[in-house]
Amino acid sequence: MLVSVGSLFVELARQASANARREVEVYAREIPELGFLEKDSRARARTLEHALWLRERTVDLSPQNNELTDGDLDYIASMGELRAGAGMSLDARQRVLGLHAALMLREINEVTEAQRGGGLEEVMRFMNWFAPQGERGIGAYCQGFVRVLRRRMRYVEQVALLTRSLLNGDPIAAELAAAVDMELPDCWVVTVFRMPVRPATDRFLENEIETLVRSHQVPVMWGPENGDGSGELIVLVPLISGPARAESVPPHAVSELLPDLAPDHVSDLVQDFALALGRPCAVGTATAPPPELADALDRARRISRAAPLRRASARLRPHTLADVFVELTVVDVPFVDAWLCDVARRLDSGPDLLVTLDAYYRHDMHRGTTATALNVHTRTLDYRLRRVRELTGIDPGSTRGVRTLSAVVTRRLSGAWR
Repeated sequence: MLVSVGSLFVELARQASANARREVEVYAREIPELGFLEKDSRARARTLEHALWLRERTVDLSPQNNELTDGDLDYIASMGELRAGAGMSLDARQRVLGLHAALMLREINEVTEAQRGGGLEEVMRFMNWFAPQGERGIGAYCQGFVRVLRRRMRYVEQVALLTRSLLNGDPIAAELAAAVDMELPDCWVVTVFRMPVRPATDRFLENEIETLVRSHQVPVMWGPENGDGSGELIVLVPLISGPARAESVPPHAVSELLPDLAPDHVSDLVQDFALALGRPCAVGTATAPPPELADALDRARRISRAAPLRRASARLRPHTLADVFVELTVVDVPFVDAWLCDVARRLDSGPDLLVTLDAYYRHDMHRGTTATALNVHTRTLDYRLRRVRELTGIDPGSTRGVRTLSAVVTRRLSGAWR
């Protein structure tokens, strides 16, 4: 089909060179990593060449809705390889893709406005082409980018990059997952291991983590270092998906309770990673589909800060919102937190009273099971519970006792009151 003179596509072709130059200028101005384009004439010329080629191919293919050829996709992949080879970060790569798409749409809008709103049919033709072919182009660019990363990065580094890309909603996650031979599920359990003292990431620990990553097939990364020496490990655990999960989910289930549907999978993973870390941990979890992982990480992180610190053992388990919603609320109400702290101080004079209450509530206030867990006689347990009542005026087995003293125990064990 011939394109008439004066059409949208002819105007885009006429302005291609100027628009390509503008794109390079925007990159240099708005992406710090590409600031060097202002001074590096060779890199600038190469970037300009890419920007111009993309516009020319767009004008060539979009009028008749022709697809990008294999050769086109190979060339786009080479752009991704070039950028990865130059050390571009994932954040900068994502910014480049976003700016390119935004600028292309801006150019269409400018031409349409100049034509006083004419050429609606051509605009629709362009948009029908741009969305699917843009997606194919981004896929090719990501493939090229990841090819370089695979050659340059160790397995655990690639996995950490995958984890970060999933949390950031970066489309390169699909390519990174394929590179490390992992499948991406429809839903994740974001799991945060909080440690008061972050372990030194020596070679032995890295090997331990890599072994667990390969065994459990989960994306893992270290969280940012904190000024107080604490640290966190972030693990994305695939939730049960497909018919098996659908049959096991009760109607109107609350999403934050869904990890409890796969206790063996998540709990076993928590045990394995905690043993490798070799120090007390508090583990928080939150469930979310891929687009909501960033918010789920924030929830899991806050849950981990409210959860009790425990050593790696059968007592260490992942905590959900349902486990610590009281403690999460208390954090934001200082006078309530101070009151609970005062109750905890009253218990310090007794013999192992906090430890006793912890075991008592973890075993659903069953006297026999609690006494066995503490390795004491039931009469000793009864004495300690009476002592709690004497010191606080609160019966541990009453409704008030459960509400108040369980929060006291969790807050104390979380390390919040240092």
